[in-house]
Amino acid sequence: MLIDTHCHLDASEFDADRREVIGRAERQGVRAIVIPSVGRANFDAVRGLAQEFAGGAYALGIHPMYVPRAQQSDLDTLEACVQACLADPRFVAIGEIGLDFFVPELRTDAMRARQEAFYVAQLELARRHGLSVLLHVRRSQDQLLKHLRRIRVSGGMAHAFNGSFQQAQGFVDLGFALGLGGAMTFERSLQIRRLAAQLPLDVLALETDAPDIPPAWLGGPGLPRARNEPGEVARIGAELARLRGLDAAEVSAATAATALRVLPRLSSVVSAQA
Repeated sequence: MLIDTHCHLDASEFDADRREVIGRAERQGVRAIVIPSVGRANFDAVRGLAQEFAGGAYALGIHPMYVPRAQQSDLDTLEACVQACLADPRFVAIGEIGLDFFVPELRTDAMRARQEAFYVAQLELARRHGLSVLLHVRRSQDQLLKHLRRIRVSGGMAHAFNGSFQQAQGFVDLGFALGLGGAMTFERSLQIRRLAAQLPLDVLALETDAPDIPPAWLGGPGLPRARNEPGEVARIGAELARLRGLDAAEVSAATAATALRVLPRLSSVVSAQA
């Protein structure tokens, strides 16, 4: 069984053939696809899309890259949406939330403070409702951990993780799994590949971040890049298996079990297909 723990399936890149994309993923053995929101404008879209196929699941949150255009009232809207969705078994987490200190315009003192304010508010929301979180982690590992140690949530996913072993252990100690996707498939991604090969398998989960972060076989530096799809999680899992010297089926089963452990509400989506 395969689970794509992070896929922006509502993105416009899929408008022309979304049903075919889902079908290809299902034929690859993908049993669940988690669709995170990025802001108020797509809360309804991810929720509606998740209802349209057997493995659909969704998360609600305000992405750090959308914080500059977000209003304080968006947090109130998020709170209302979360409360309305608690009874929906396809609603699995608060996300995508976090901090981004890579994009230059997000690194100013004012914008860092604004990002942190939105991040903290959403962590508190997750804690109030006992929800897991999907974390955006880009050059912000230590700041994310600082707030997580103070605001203890029910774990979740550190999406597209690319930090040190020490930082990885910090997230694991707080109940998080680390999401591995297309970046791991590039030979030059030495740190991510070391993490993938050496960390305990039971703290790793698979993701695509489709249509973004395409794996190596879909293009790279200096080459045209093809659209990423949730079905690529199968080959990403096979690459993780190769790095660890394991059977692909063993890695698929282990990473799916990890996803279900850190996103427990996802279990009902998977079990409904049995």
